[in-house]
Amino acid sequence: MKKLFILDTNVLLYDAQAIFKFQDNDVLICITVLEEIDKFKRDSTENGRNARQFSRYLDNFRKKGHLSQGVPMSKEGGKLMIDLAEEEHKKARSNDDIILNVALRLAKKSKQKIIFLTKDTNMLVRADVLGIQAQDYDPARVDIEELYSGMAEASVSSALIDQFFQNRKVKLNGTLKPYPNQFMLLKDKNNTSHTAVGRYDAKQECVCPLLKRQEGVWGIFPKNLEQSFALDLLLNDHIKLVSLVGKAGTGKTLLALAAGLLKTVDEGQYQKLLVSRPIFPMGKDIGYLPGDIEEKLNPWMQPIFDNVEFLLGSSAHASKEQGQGQGRKSTSRGCFELINQGMLNIEPLTYIRGRSIPNQYMIVDEAQNLTPHEIKTM
Repeated sequence: MKKLFILDTNVLLYDAQAIFKFQDNDVLICITVLEEIDKFKRDSTENGRNARQFSRYLDNFRKKGHLSQGVPMSKEGGKLMIDLAEEEHKKARSNDDIILNVALRLAKKSKQKIIFLTKDTNMLVRADVLGIQAQDYDPARVDIEELYSGMAEASVSSALIDQFFQNRKVKLNGTLKPYPNQFMLLKDKNNTSHTAVGRYDAKQECVCPLLKRQEGVWGIFPKNLEQSFALDLLLNDHIKLVSLVGKAGTGKTLLALAAGLLKTVDEGQYQKLLVSRPIFPMGKDIGYLPGDIEEKLNPWMQPIFDNVEFLLGSSAHASKEQGQGQGRKSTSRGCFELINQGMLNIEPLTYIRGRSIPNQYMIVDEAQNLTPHEIKTM
């Protein structure tokens, strides 16, 4: 039997994609929830971003039909509905009362199994007292559509893998159709330990080996397969746009800076390395900062300085091991020397509009905090 999930405001502020995670079941949202979400749309916090994203989803569904009557969300048959709660608005004393009374009304009248989802413990208790089946929203309980990983596995013959190592490229059979620049892990059908890793080149229509540097990139060596993939993309001049997604601490900024410094300082492929970062506080803002623009930006750009100084130190250490003298200095002075020489430029995205940026290696750090408008500008 199909279920009807009624979502509380905090569920949508916690996960804007919650409406898509119930397969062929129906989802209902009270009009009061929309009014509460509207108050968060201007916030620069995670709640604000989720509120804006959810509003965009609703606007797309609005174009497909009347939300009050239900609009299909997927091919499986699930519908999204908005309940106006006209009677509940007259009787209830608070927004929570309105949402619970809507759930209670539907639980009594609807033939579907009604489940109320919320992240509020008190709302769970109140719903239970009213006889409404309520659950804490947990995304792990439902199927989550995974992000594009950039990698695929293929079971191939041993001869194909041997051909890949011998010719430095190999064409796949007609059944495999990777995306351009997708990484392929080729596994031997008869021996799982016999493998090869490459990137699919759409122009040549074949899998090519990864770009590798025996001496590392400014003292940095990839620690796993994913970091090897990232460096292959970042060091490839034919790939103009690279998007790296991962948890904090997985080395996205460090790898991008190392590749950028190699391309600008060492190889001279680009005039300078431009690093931009959105001005976005992690917690409560401490208020106005004194000084000129450079002094104001220092606290925001300190993570970039930390990574550059680490690279300078790693490069110096690697140079010593190879018997090349003292190498580059690992102090903050070395970082500012690169800035003074015009090789490195660190600035916020606030003033990027209208700029002309020719022949530069550009890194946009913490891009998840950007608005769609800022992304389009980039």
